[in-house]
Parts: sequence; C-alpha cells; structure tokens
Amino acid sequence: MQWSDVLDDPSLRDLPYKIELDAQGRLLMSPASNRHGIQQAKLVRLLASRLIDGELATECSIGTHAGVKVADVVWMSPAFLRQHGDTTPYPQAPELCIEILSPPNTAAEMQDKIRLYLGYGAQEVWTLSDAGRISLFGPEGERSRSILPGIGTIETL
Repeated sequence: MQWSDVLDDPSLRDLPYKIELDAQGRLLMSPASNRHGIQQAKLVRLLASRLIDGELATECSIGTHAGVKVADVVWMSPAFLRQHGDTTPYPQAPELCIEILSPPNTAAEMQDKIRLYLGYGAQEVWTLSDAGRISLFGPEGERSRSILPGIGTIETL
C-alpha cells in the first residue's frame, strides 16, 4: 500500500487510530487515547510559547525507507515549509519530531523511530513518557538541552 492509498480509502478516514505503514506497505494501527490527545495539545502550547517562527503540526507523516512514520508533534522552520509545503508524506523529517510514548511502544521501536527521524533530517527528536518526562535526542545521543533557539532546558511537561 502507498500512503496516498491510505489517505484516499474512505473506510480508513474516521478510525480512532494512528496509522503508519511499514517497509512492506502494510498498515500499522495503534489506538489513540484521550490522554495522548491532551499531551499533544500541551506540547503544542509549550512549543508555541517558545518558538516564534515556523509551524507546528500534529500527526505529521514522514516517508522513510522503513515506511511512512507519523510523528505526534513536529515543528517545521520557514525554510522547511518553503521547500516542502504541504507535501504528504514529507520526504524529509521536520527539524523537531516528537513521539508520545504509550504502553504498547517498545524501547526498540522508539529507538528505531528516533534513528529514522534523525536520519531523515530532524535536528532533534523528543520522547514524552507517560509520566510527562521529556527526553531529547540528537545524532550524538541523548541531550540535556535543546539546540533549537528559544527552547533551552526542558525536562517535564
């Protein structure tokens, strides 16, 4: 399956699930909880208060060699937006990609997503634990503070 097939399929439009594709084009679905949505909204408010330029988005699709991955929250610079507009899925990861962890997520799965986002151009990847702890990652590994201007140190939501 291609991502355009997923977007065009009327039977998939109103599912209460996050949908991704694996490297073989198979659908991967995980149910979204209300807590997940609340955490997304909190992240958007936090980022909107600290980042002046660019755009924020939720459920952002990114095409990778391992399939289409959907970051829970992203920040895109004006340069990223000029280059990619509203292409779906993006062929490159936005500068900041954030994943909200949920019980079904494994550590290996999250490490794979962090590597994918960084390998596809993200400057930074955050994970948000169920307890509200934010971990920041760059190509060098875990970071103690963000490299994005205006963010600085952040540990909890």
